[in-house]
Amino acid sequence: MKAVITGDIMHSRKVLSSVWLTDLKAVLKNYGNEPKDWEIYRGDSFQLLVPAEDALEIALLIKATIKQHKELDVRMAIGVGNVDYSADKITESNGTAFINSGECFEGLKKETLGIQTPWIEFNSIFEVILSFMLMIVDNWTSTSAEVIKKAFENPEINQNQLATVLNKKSQSSISASLKRAAHEELKNMIAFYKQEIKKQW
Repeated sequence: MKAVITGDIMHSRKVLSSVWLTDLKAVLKNYGNEPKDWEIYRGDSFQLLVPAEDALEIALLIKATIKQHKELDVRMAIGVGNVDYSADKITESNGTAFINSGECFEGLKKETLGIQTPWIEFNSIFEVILSFMLMIVDNWTSTSAEVIKKAFENPEINQNQLATVLNKKSQSSISASLKRAAHEELKNMIAFYKQEIKKQW
């Protein structure tokens, strides 16, 4: 089971693309090769193919990466399903994962993240969960986003080590940033998502 993340950068015209493009590419490169597994197109839109169970965590990492830049945010749709045709370019591949991602993206109104899967009950549960989650992550400051990005990228290190990596003054400032960004709650939600996805197989 695969997931396709379709996204676009919000307010991208307010900022030079060189400011955020390198950061976005650095994240996408961790999950495959361009353009087969990911591609940036139309200047500020992108698609990424990932294992279904990792999709939510990766979407939040992308969110944190973009929100490090004060004026920016990102809208994303996660579509879960099959890949029936794998082309040399992800934007030419096809299957229910792509269809669900496209439909979900088109259906986003004020939400900045949505999930569409083949399972109606799963979709209903995560529609509620995401609406609460977005109340927090849409309001991450650039500082919170920077700290949560590093925490997601380095799950094995403690807060003191995180402070060193980020050149922050103290473990207590890291702790406060992670608390404000709801790091523990997000980790629990990601674990729940993975558990529920695996139940469907």
